[in-house]
Amino acid sequence: MAVAQTLYGTEVHVDHGMADEQFVRWAELLESRTGVVVPLARKSFLVGAVRSRMRETGCNDYENYFRRICSSATGAVEWGVLVDRLTVHETKFFRHLPSFELIEKQWLPQQLGKDGGHLHAWSVGCSSGEEAWSLAMVMHRFFSEHLGKANFGISASDVSQAALANARAAVYPVERLSEIPLAYRADYVEMVSDTTFRPVEPLHRRVGFVRVNLLQASSAPLQRLDLIFCQNVLIYFSRERRLRLLDGLASLLAPGGLLIIGSGDIGLWNHPALQRVVWPGTLAYLKN
Repeated sequence: MAVAQTLYGTEVHVDHGMADEQFVRWAELLESRTGVVVPLARKSFLVGAVRSRMRETGCNDYENYFRRICSSATGAVEWGVLVDRLTVHETKFFRHLPSFELIEKQWLPQQLGKDGGHLHAWSVGCSSGEEAWSLAMVMHRFFSEHLGKANFGISASDVSQAALANARAAVYPVERLSEIPLAYRADYVEMVSDTTFRPVEPLHRRVGFVRVNLLQASSAPLQRLDLIFCQNVLIYFSRERRLRLLDGLASLLAPGGLLIIGSGDIGLWNHPALQRVVWPGTLAYLKN
């Protein structure tokens, strides 16, 4: 047992031990609601997140907290807070440069001659926004140089409301500037203070953030997308669910649309409407 201060100033004794049977129930609840798989080897991660939130709420028993999560509207609100702790993952600007180079040097030039013009991209599992802002920098510079105007929109989604709030605020510590290539840093970053920066205003008019559970993505109002950027998201799902999700993402692409996933997200996968794109260091598919 350990003593901890809650948000309300009272001391609560929380039992750090979670039986394996209890862990299985928590892991199954997380997977059924979000698709995220937490194996027994990562039990300490799940227990730590649950235990931390229990301390804050003044609850001292895993079973009581589980019942609270699973019942009533209050439980739904509490689940929303807890899922933020369980699903926010590390990210960075221009995290996988080969994928951004594929977009900039091969795919975007192919879009210039197409009718309709405006492109719609989706950043899946955007976390605190760095990936979406990186995409916006690449697309804004390309269209500005070749068409003289921005001709795109980006929908960025995550299951975590807290992460989305940070993404919308878009204020980052100055130490993160080094992640942004110099060619983009000069035109697309402005200092907020001596210690923080943000993407410039023209990018904010092109990026929108929305809460989307990937398990329900097929029912989300995202259709005929030109670009789906889904990296470092699928690794948290079971292989069977990954395959189903990929088939669903493929159905959302417009003809000529590009799907980019992480190189470690899936092994053997193909789709009759997609063809593999050859670009060093990437795993990408083009809609026929």
